[in-house]
Amino acid sequence: MKFMLDTNTVSYLFRNEDNVVSNLQKHSPHDIVISSVTEAELLYGIAKNPQAKLVEVVECFLKTAHVLPWDRNAAECYGRLKASIMKQGRSISELDLLIVSHALALDLTLVTSDNGLLQLRDLHKFSINLVNWRD
Repeated sequence: MKFMLDTNTVSYLFRNEDNVVSNLQKHSPHDIVISSVTEAELLYGIAKNPQAKLVEVVECFLKTAHVLPWDRNAAECYGRLKASIMKQGRSISELDLLIVSHALALDLTLVTSDNGLLQLRDLHKFSINLVNWRD
């Protein structure tokens, strides 16, 4: 099973949160990926707050992380997923929606603790695999 870490999960990893680190260590590095959307959010974070330690941690992580490009398949999943969510009157941040669409397009399990994303499990029209490594 392959896992895509969302941006919050990567942030918890940077903070060495026990449950996140413990769950990550149970899997091969080859089974862990991030979206290029997460990469963009991390780069924005260090541009906005360029503390030397944070910049070093993020840059080191991105050098070793397997970053997957956001592509046409992800875009198609995004369109269908957003339309479905909007019809139900739900609201999810655009960047989170891009990341979950990317995981969905690649049939990856998205690792997130975002309650809004975790609630997408009940969208029967989509087979969204979500896990929370913080619990």
